[in-house]
Amino acid sequence: MLELFFIRKNKEVFIMEIKLWKKPKNCTIIEGFPGFGLVGTIATEFLIEHLQTEQIGKILFNDMPAMVAIHENKLVEPLGVFYNQKYNVVLLHAITAATHYEWEMADTIKKLSTSLGAKEIISLEGVGSGQESEISRVFYYSNNDKSAKVFEKAGIESLKEGIIIGVTGAVLLRIENTPISCIFAETHSNLPDSKAAAKVIEALDKYLGMDLDYKPLLEQAQKFEDKLKTILQKSQEAQDMSDKKKLSYFG
Repeated sequence: MLELFFIRKNKEVFIMEIKLWKKPKNCTIIEGFPGFGLVGTIATEFLIEHLQTEQIGKILFNDMPAMVAIHENKLVEPLGVFYNQKYNVVLLHAITAATHYEWEMADTIKKLSTSLGAKEIISLEGVGSGQESEISRVFYYSNNDKSAKVFEKAGIESLKEGIIIGVTGAVLLRIENTPISCIFAETHSNLPDSKAAAKVIEALDKYLGMDLDYKPLLEQAQKFEDKLKTILQKSQEAQDMSDKKKLSYFG
């Protein structure tokens, strides 16, 4: 199944494609985008491997760099959609930053959520902390009272004050009538932070009861971080080359 839709942005047409070859219904969507400490990307990468998911689709947009990563002889989609049947969970895994396209990406997630009849959207994020500490604190935010009670019962602290930016901020503002929960872990640098990602996984497990073991993430921290660091670096190089080409057309 292919859904193609158009968004008008600054007199330009923004083309977004959602390609799905399977449509699980009443699922939970979990998304993670590159951000502070790459926490969202590392966490969704871990879930994809740990839950033995299958890829059921991908998302493409016309301003995306014409680039795909190859890791261990397999293609890594810039925006891949994965599925775990046991827990009826759909994972949106991004290795491409959505800088300047946050609203469009939120509209895409909204479209995906509507198409699948999703019962909830969960965003996994890192949040910058000015305090140096060996332990990353974890917080939640939810627009749904029932979900908030589950987080509180699990002993996860609510985010009392803060600013949520990027795709997650756009999703919270754009999507209505769907429960949205966010799990944030403190991170102290822009470098990949697997320890913070492990905290997010631990909190997610308490919330959904997925019987996740986050310890392998800590043990394989360097492996995950090196892999994603390389892929994201190449992605940024491709984006920079694409931007230079666009400038040359007008220069």
